[in-house]
Amino acid sequence: MANTREHTFIMVKHDGVQRGLIGEIIRRFENRGFKLVAIKSIQATRAQLEVHYEDHKGKNYFESLLGYGSSGPAIAMVWEGHGVITAGRSILGATDPIKAQPGTIRGDYATAIGRNVVHGSDSEKAAKREIDVWFKPEEILTWHRAGAQHLHDKYNE
Repeated sequence: MANTREHTFIMVKHDGVQRGLIGEIIRRFENRGFKLVAIKSIQATRAQLEVHYEDHKGKNYFESLLGYGSSGPAIAMVWEGHGVITAGRSILGATDPIKAQPGTIRGDYATAIGRNVVHGSDSEKAAKREIDVWFKPEEILTWHRAGAQHLHDKYNE
C-alpha cells in the first residue's frame, strides 16, 4: 500500500486569491478525502520564488513568473493523503487552461498560463523542496481525521 501520509504543496496564486477562489480550491481537495495539515497566507519574496521555481530558471518567462508571484498575496497549503501528489495534479488540471479539462480547477477558473490560479507539486522530490521553502517543520500538523476508515481500504493513521 502507498504511503497514506504522502504530502503535497498546493498554492493558491495571487490571481486565485484576488478572484475569491480559496474556499473552492480547499473544498475540492477536502471532497477527495485529503487532509489539510498546514495553511497560511503569504506575500512571497523574490528569494523564496527563486527557490520555489528553480526548475524554470533560465527560461524566457522566469522573470515574469517571479514578478507576478511577488505582486500579491497567496495561500500556501500542505495536503496529506494516499496518492495526494498524483490526485492533486489531476484536481488542478493542465497548466495551460486551454488544455485543462472541464471539472478541474484550471479548466473551470484559469484564464491564461500566467493566470492559472494554482500551483501544485509534480513529484515527491518537488513536494518536499516546495514545502521546505514555505513551511517550518513545526507548522505541519499531525492529526487524526474522524471517519478516515471510510476513505481508504486500509488506513493506518
